[in-house]
Amino acid sequence: MRRAGEEIRESYRVLEKGGLNVVGEMLRGQGEFVEYEHYPRDDAFDADSHAQYYYHAHRDAGGEHGHFHTFLRAPGMPAGMAPVPHAGAEPWPQGEEALSHLVAIAMDGYGYPTGLFTVNRWVTGDAWYAADDVIRMLDCFEIDHANPSWPANRWITAMLRLFRPQIEALILARDAALAEWMRTHPGKDAYEDRDLEITSQIAISVDEQIAAVEAALKGA
Repeated sequence: MRRAGEEIRESYRVLEKGGLNVVGEMLRGQGEFVEYEHYPRDDAFDADSHAQYYYHAHRDAGGEHGHFHTFLRAPGMPAGMAPVPHAGAEPWPQGEEALSHLVAIAMDGYGYPTGLFTVNRWVTGDAWYAADDVIRMLDCFEIDHANPSWPANRWITAMLRLFRPQIEALILARDAALAEWMRTHPGKDAYEDRDLEITSQIAISVDEQIAAVEAALKGA
């Protein structure tokens, strides 16, 4: 976590030196910024790790400009993982296409992170894996190339490491929220219920997280 914090600050340093930020790197050279469109247009994907992400905007939530969605595709997952059993009418991606959403990162208008959240399956059209499996997938997320931006790719990889405890808690809370929704909405396919979009969320501060890590290390 300490190394991830250093990586994030280094990404900010090189970007800010050029008057840039992480969100601006996603939108650079992409034309008009359109709601719901993915940035970069074909998503960022690492063919070695099978990690993937994109940035977009489609909601007005407390000053949010947009957010990143992070994923892991099936070939990059630890062995033996499979989506949870599901008998709903809506088809889920299968085989190598059965990717998993990990966590979303909310960004402000200045291009800096303000929160983390998880979403219901219909939001991103992925397959649904149990919380314990998704938590194991976090170790596999890495974007280790320069497209669309080397500092932005380093930043998003490090974000999932710096905030690992919070992300694990959000994924567990996601499954708890879905289970409660199933209990209180019998007869509905909870994974496809448009009334359940955000399944867990938390506000974050990079500076406060780094300070907490340093304090914990000094205490140890």
